[in-house]
Amino acid sequence: MIWLQSGGCGGCTLSLLNAEQPNVLLALEDMDIDIVWHPTLSEASLDEVSACLEQLLTGEAPVDILCLEGSVMTGAAGSYHRLPNGQSMASMITQLANLADYVVAVGTCAAYGGITASGDNLTGAVGLMFEGSQLGGALGGAFVSKSGLPVINISGCPTHPDWVLDTFALIAANKLTHQDLDPLGRPRFYADRLVHHGCDKNEFYEFKASAEAPGQMGCLMEFVGCKGTQAHADCNIRPWNGNGSCLTGGYPCINCTSPDFADPGHAFFETPKVAGFPVGLPTDMPKAWFVALSTLSKSATPNRVKANATKDRITVAPSLPESKKK
Repeated sequence: MIWLQSGGCGGCTLSLLNAEQPNVLLALEDMDIDIVWHPTLSEASLDEVSACLEQLLTGEAPVDILCLEGSVMTGAAGSYHRLPNGQSMASMITQLANLADYVVAVGTCAAYGGITASGDNLTGAVGLMFEGSQLGGALGGAFVSKSGLPVINISGCPTHPDWVLDTFALIAANKLTHQDLDPLGRPRFYADRLVHHGCDKNEFYEFKASAEAPGQMGCLMEFVGCKGTQAHADCNIRPWNGNGSCLTGGYPCINCTSPDFADPGHAFFETPKVAGFPVGLPTDMPKAWFVALSTLSKSATPNRVKANATKDRITVAPSLPESKKK
């Protein structure tokens, strides 16, 4: 496996290094995956890396798995990211992708352009096979690697270490198929979940008892921009660092696994509304039903839930059953 970095921050690598039970090196060893080169994990000198790349490009060594972290910088004919020999990184990525059995985009930047492609995108940053939510990108929308699969998009900003390692495990076992990827190329084992699933704020969501600022206990959807009911990921079922998620930390979900999350059209901590109701409704829920249920839920909100929603910790505890009172 060879891992390249281009237009990004390196955060997906930092996240991967937090893999636990086992750590990333032991996990890869168990999968019988050798790292040919990784910019953070390898000790190879520039000359050694150059020689390694030459062997891969000439076919002297196979490219079983090509990973890219960060977007492909296509602006100014690739001039924004060049290798020491003058070749553009975009060109190197394309050549290696055409030789690889599997091509893996690690992170939303590599998958769809991500943060690097947000705003005016003067660097021409794109994903490997997508430009935002549109097929295309650096390799083109019809790309398939030698295994017959399209680019495997492990989106996320950053990616959960388990999402990366579990994908590698499926590849190493030759168990990853087209059916295991959703229409945006994301592995279904995590993308067929919503961040809303398993959220510890679900009691507040049920009664529409809302937080008014980050860090408060209530549901963050109505006022603080949370998109957990629309975001495809298992963040609240598969804890980060063995402990929590953005939502358990009081931070709204910004839907970082989706192609266009970096340009939401509003501040991340704001919820756009029409007639007092959020524009971004839960996935698959008709608007009329949401409005009706939301109104009914608010009228039935227990005082305990309402009081705790705007606090940073529990201030009103659940009452005891009548039989337990003395």
